[in-house]
Amino acid sequence: MNPLKSDEYPTIYTDYVENVVGSVIEELEEQLTTFPEFIQGIPEDKGDYKYAEGKWSVKEVLCHILDTERVMAYRALRFARNDMTELAPFEQDEFVQNARHNERSFESIKEEFSFLRKSHLLLFDTFNETELSRKGMASGRLVTVKAFLYVIAGHLTHHRIILQERYLNNESKEHAENLV
Repeated sequence: MNPLKSDEYPTIYTDYVENVVGSVIEELEEQLTTFPEFIQGIPEDKGDYKYAEGKWSVKEVLCHILDTERVMAYRALRFARNDMTELAPFEQDEFVQNARHNERSFESIKEEFSFLRKSHLLLFDTFNETELSRKGMASGRLVTVKAFLYVIAGHLTHHRIILQERYLNNESKEHAENLV
């Protein structure tokens, strides 16, 4: 895969893209192992924890990662198949408010992530350079298929860091830091 160029994604995704060091496919594959291990290390009693009023719980953050991956992979699929229909914004707060994430177990979240990521890796493997370079409009911004792969990987890393720094106690932090 050719390297991602700055004109392939809007600046709103810069932090996520910069979280990816090296091959994005290798990063996505590595996360397939390290993220479920990270989730497994979170104590069950932390699932509903919010570090401040108005913030999402640990389980809500984890499920937000899943929802975002699903939406970004869908966008990538649409553009890879040369569907140039402009795609609507993703209202992340509405997704969280209208789900029952806190009713889920860490095990179910972990399992869903594994199946979801495996499926997306199989999909991404079918994209050739022409398909990866196709652009479309999502949330009013021009973006390539390839950029969505970086957003998926970098977004997970972004939220894993937030979980480590703002949500988890010292014991969980030590476990999580060993997985980074």
